Amino acid sequence: MNRLWMGALTGLALGLALAQAPAAAAQQLADRAEIEDLLTRYYWNFGGGGESFGKFYAPDGEMVLGKNHYKGLDAIAGAYKSVPQDAPQRKSFSLNILMSNLLVEVHGATATAQLVFTETVKDTQEAAPRILTQGREFDHLVKLNGQWRISKREILAPNAKPDDWPK
Repeated sequence: MNRLWMGALTGLALGLALAQAPAAAAQQLADRAEIEDLLTRYYWNFGGGGESFGKFYAPDGEMVLGKNHYKGLDAIAGAYKSVPQDAPQRKSFSLNILMSNLLVEVHGATATAQLVFTETVKDTQEAAPRILTQGREFDHLVKLNGQWRISKREILAPNAKPDDWPK
């Protein structure tokens, strides 16, 4: 093949790559926005949003709370149902969970997200909000049928990180 054809093919290949770069970047931004929305809606449930927790997890999803592991949608729903009725989150006038320091990294059809959560409660309508607890969340996500779902969610103390978390 002569130099003219090689140059033309190289230019064509470079042009195609550059044309795809904006589309890939746009898709990554769209995926990040969908993941942020998924996590925001998940935490909205705690404040009265009312959506089923199962719609946020992959069918074989896992939730890890300290030493307790809940695998599958029924087990995860059971974990939430087992919270005692006299727990501050249940008996307060209101519960809100604030998300901060959200970091999402998309890797095609998988992603990771980490954030700091702060649970606040108001014991009565007139009471000032108070911090109930704070911790860190580490999520592995997967895109299933075009929808992002949590495949593993791990809740830890404010200064902890899972041993298997990407560096």
